[in-house]
Amino acid sequence: MPKILLVEDNEMNRDMLSRRLKRKGYDLVIAVDGGQGVEMAHSESPDLILMDMSLPVKDGWTATRELKADENTKNIPVIALTAHAMSGDREQALEAGCDDYDTKPIELPRLLGKIETLL
Repeated sequence: MPKILLVEDNEMNRDMLSRRLKRKGYDLVIAVDGGQGVEMAHSESPDLILMDMSLPVKDGWTATRELKADENTKNIPVIALTAHAMSGDREQALEAGCDDYDTKPIELPRLLGKIETLL
């Protein structure tokens, strides 16, 4: 069962997404800010990371850059999750090292397709 690290500070988003992913058979670990997300990527060795971009402590762009610069975590796929569906946001997420990008509100079938592709 693939392990997903969900880095999300919004409790409602975290709860909804984690329950839906668990129902689909994924093992889930959760971080509530970018600093904790980086730490948990090292301690939990997830198969994939869902990274909110607007996070306290360390934003998703910074956290992703750190993970992709680290030999131990650089190969973990990261999907950026953002409510900022502005022109250029996808490019900014990919430049930070994210492997894919999805917008909020989350459409589960679309996100699951991206997760399956990267796993």
